Amino acid sequence: MTALPLHTRLHSYEPRVGHGLPHDPFNAIVGPRPIGWVSTRAACGTLNLAPYSFFNAFNYTPPLIGFSSTSEKDSLRNARATGEFVWNLVTRPLAEAMNATCAAVPPEVDEFQLAGLTPVPSDVVAVPRVGESPVAFECKVTQIITLQGADGSPAGAWLTMGEVVKVHIAQALLVQGVYDTAGAQHILRGGGPADYFDVTPAQLFKMARPR
Repeated sequence: MTALPLHTRLHSYEPRVGHGLPHDPFNAIVGPRPIGWVSTRAACGTLNLAPYSFFNAFNYTPPLIGFSSTSEKDSLRNARATGEFVWNLVTRPLAEAMNATCAAVPPEVDEFQLAGLTPVPSDVVAVPRVGESPVAFECKVTQIITLQGADGSPAGAWLTMGEVVKVHIAQALLVQGVYDTAGAQHILRGGGPADYFDVTPAQLFKMARPR
């Protein structure tokens, strides 16, 4: 058994009081995190595309994914109004385009146009996917959960959950039928103000589960 290091000097704090550091370490510790690049359509028809770093998968059957919005943003409002969204994979070649969709712009601005991306019609939902992305999940909203603190007070954030109803994968990423995560060049959100990480074959190692 590997011995645990003995940490005799710790920086400890209560989040409600403050961390006392130049940048909140919470995001850096819970990471790197997958990016929820979420496309939605407003009730009036305007398209929206935005990245969320509080995103993940939560269930196999049915497949459920979710993203958390820390304020009443366009993606949340649109998903609530239409009951649909699409998750698009962010890869290293798409990093700059994804970053462009971070811009704080009015709701009437179409981030597909802003970032020079191609909206491709989905098969099941009325929200388009990003044509340049090699993987996309069409989703139907299952729950929108108002997040709260331990004392029951609202956190000012909403978790939008969706069931994946259609999956699109570039055939080049299926190697003998197995999805090639490293080959897809996923990028992940880090903890610092501008920190990202990418997944390449150099980081890959294999470890079988004990039987």
